[in-house]
Amino acid sequence: MTQGIKEQLSGKCVGIVGVGGLGSNCAAALVRAGVGKLTLVDFDMVSESNLNRQFYFADQMGMIKVEALYDNLKRIQPYVALSIHPLRLTPLNMSLLLADCDVVVEAMDAAEEKAWFIEEMFRQLPDIPLVAASGMAGYGHLETLRVVRQGNLTVCGDGATEVSEDMPPLAPRVGVVACMQADVVIEVLLRTL
Repeated sequence: MTQGIKEQLSGKCVGIVGVGGLGSNCAAALVRAGVGKLTLVDFDMVSESNLNRQFYFADQMGMIKVEALYDNLKRIQPYVALSIHPLRLTPLNMSLLLADCDVVVEAMDAAEEKAWFIEEMFRQLPDIPLVAASGMAGYGHLETLRVVRQGNLTVCGDGATEVSEDMPPLAPRVGVVACMQADVVIEVLLRTL
């Protein structure tokens, strides 16, 4: 990475809402790329079922995810600025938590949460680019993964594959989509300079 790009990214802030499979892996990729500040929002705790695809470790089970991720990201880059919020994001607190971000990553689990969050981002923070995800369950068929842009919204994934017993969220596809999100974030941050 050139020194110029590193300096440009070090001054940027990315918000990540949901630090499970998508959010935790996206955060790790962004820190490795040199993004200087992350705002992490999630109310959940690390459980054994998370370990197959999320950037957590067995000895972190029972920890609040944003606190465990804080530790893991600081091991990658001790100087990254991390603002952690162990709470559920709502329409009432989202502007307060995300208004200073240059880009926001949507990495929520439930479709209903994704829907209200995207709508509220357009309503409350319309000038902040949003990078969302849809359709990353299962395995194989990487050729179906794509990036779709519409105005200030970018969606990564296949847009269709829902989590089911036959199509669980597995590390390879979840990780690919998380890295697609991180790549779009870097593209947006460098384009806006």
